[in-house]
Amino acid sequence: MIPDPLSDTGHPQAEVIAGTSPGGTTGIVITPGERVADPWAEGRHPPAIGPWKLAARRLRRNYVAQAFLVLFLLIVVACLLAPFYASHIAHIGPNTNNVTGTINIGGKATDVVSPDGVPVGPTLGSHYFFGADSNGRDLAVRLLYGGRTSLIIGGIATVIIIVFGTLVGLMTGYFRGVADMLLRPLMELIWSFPVVILGVALGTALALGGIGPVKGNSIFIPAFIIGVVYIPYLGKPIRGEVLRLREQDFVEAARVQGMGSWRIMLSEILPNLASMITVFVPMMLAYSILLEAYLSFLGAGVQAPNASWGTLISDGLSYIQTTPTFSLIPGAMLVLAVLSMNVVGDGIRDALDPRAQVRVRT
Repeated sequence: MIPDPLSDTGHPQAEVIAGTSPGGTTGIVITPGERVADPWAEGRHPPAIGPWKLAARRLRRNYVAQAFLVLFLLIVVACLLAPFYASHIAHIGPNTNNVTGTINIGGKATDVVSPDGVPVGPTLGSHYFFGADSNGRDLAVRLLYGGRTSLIIGGIATVIIIVFGTLVGLMTGYFRGVADMLLRPLMELIWSFPVVILGVALGTALALGGIGPVKGNSIFIPAFIIGVVYIPYLGKPIRGEVLRLREQDFVEAARVQGMGSWRIMLSEILPNLASMITVFVPMMLAYSILLEAYLSFLGAGVQAPNASWGTLISDGLSYIQTTPTFSLIPGAMLVLAVLSMNVVGDGIRDALDPRAQVRVRT
């Protein structure tokens, strides 16, 4: 029990000093003798911190998540610099064939593709740094261009998932009735199929005729497919949360004030979903990049001559015994990108969780 810092006569009797017990628990040590100033009573208390600022502080103290975020940004920057690398360093385009060309390795002229059809392996030089494929194309250049394609597809698919998943979740959760009867079974139908099988089926069908003016070999086709396939993975959790929020007092108060349904959803309910949506963004980006690699590996995603990490892994299987780096290098890039986003997503989730065990000094 902590004694009263003032005696019956109003004179100081104790001082409160922050201390640490032998077990490591922070507590209060009472030392008699002097009055202790109360910073809260004197108006010297620290300013209040909002939930987003507190989450940012938690995330800044998660050094593992920060390290993987930096790694992912380095991968993105490297892929965005693919045209610069192709023009000023490798001096060859991503789809430029060079079957009959030669390269100087150790002062000796070497065929880019031997008469037996075996391409040159990694040279670790400015030209053909990771080697060539069977058509004499620079694999390092194609790796960067393929990474840019995979990231663009993943980014477009993530935007589709976030926008339409949130919209579907809001409508089915708030309106219920006809909207729920029409949209929820559709989400359940998509949810019931394995994403790879459904993606391959849609990719094969749309690769033949495309979608309206969009041709079948466009990168927007796999982006659209991935976005549609993953909409229920965001829409269902949001629907459940909206069902809970629509019964809260602040929503009822908005109805009493005469607000319309869409205004209530956008101004009252949607801000309360911001933390959930923020957690889903890196997770959906990682899933989209991975599914694009699956589809391209199976021939239902990015179409030739465009490259992606999935197509490069597929092309490298022909040389897995002679030159395994042809498949391992794009596979490693894919693993690092997906792993980075997953770790960052876990860090964001822990930072936004009010029950997180991370202690932040305010």
